[in-house]
Amino acid sequence: MTDFAKTYALTRQRFDETVAGLSDAQLNYRIHDNTLTIGEMALHLAGVEIWFMAQLQGTELSESDTKLAKCATDGAVNDLPFPFSESEITANVVSDALTRGRAALETTMQNPPPEILSKELKSALGPVITGEGAFVRMAAHPFYHQGQIYMIKTAPGFPS
Repeated sequence: MTDFAKTYALTRQRFDETVAGLSDAQLNYRIHDNTLTIGEMALHLAGVEIWFMAQLQGTELSESDTKLAKCATDGAVNDLPFPFSESEITANVVSDALTRGRAALETTMQNPPPEILSKELKSALGPVITGEGAFVRMAAHPFYHQGQIYMIKTAPGFPS
């Protein structure tokens, strides 16, 4: 198992635990304008995982995975609307997306072949990176958003 996979296992488990059990209202609480909700962050995280792995493996995405992959950028790092409406962001949708995202990359991340590590892809922020760079980002990505979620969950007005 790679160091990427070890780090990802820890960060993703803690992210999943932070999101687990939240109500639809909690998933859709917006701390202030121009920020993602917890539900949007979860879909964004899964979207990056789906999108990066499709690029690295050269696979076509299903219609539902294409919509999820758009969460990697749309409404998160660009000015386009977020691909899911508030009414679509439910605990079941978030749980399913996180399961699909993890499944898309976990096995390959554990023992990536050299051609995957050296393959170039477009990152969510725009620069071209290698597969190795993608795995570094995906290993750290859940922790980044877990910290944001902590701030949202402890904010005045967060639904109980």
